[in-house]
Amino acid sequence: MGRAITLREDFKGPVLRRLAKASRDAGQSRRLLALAEIYDGGRRTDAARIGDVGLQVIRDWVLRFNTKGPKGLIDGKAPGKRPKLNEDQRQALAGMVESGPIPAIHGVVRWRRKDLAFWIFEEFGISLDESTVGRELRALGFSKISARPRHYGQNEFAVEDFKKTSPSRWKRFAPVSLPIPT
Repeated sequence: MGRAITLREDFKGPVLRRLAKASRDAGQSRRLLALAEIYDGGRRTDAARIGDVGLQVIRDWVLRFNTKGPKGLIDGKAPGKRPKLNEDQRQALAGMVESGPIPAIHGVVRWRRKDLAFWIFEEFGISLDESTVGRELRALGFSKISARPRHYGQNEFAVEDFKKTSPSRWKRFAPVSLPIPT
């Protein structure tokens, strides 16, 4: 069995307890209290019981505490998955959307997410889903604009013939004003 990793010399148990009480992060407070037990001469198994973790996790906390101090015991945000498009590819996509499609070259008269996903695949060899293309466009500051739907059989010249021309209801049934008796 290996030797336990020693804690930093610049902290003591009461100081860690005070920091744990002042902390707004529950995880950090729990870790500080567990390490305070070690500073006060307690065994690492007792610290593991206080922190409700195993001995390996206590060892990891000690390593984090030794390198970064109390701030090292705060859980950071995970970086997440690396985006498929880099910044140059995003700018090329933005330029393509702003310039619009050329029907003879691109085969479309307006960009759809599906068409842009196909263009990205042809240009960069990256396969993206339509919803991912939509998220990328929103991140670049573009919004979805669609024309108002119109029935394919609608005749724009016949629309005027079918508009309502009857007087509105309030004019037709307006009360007649009577003279005031004197």
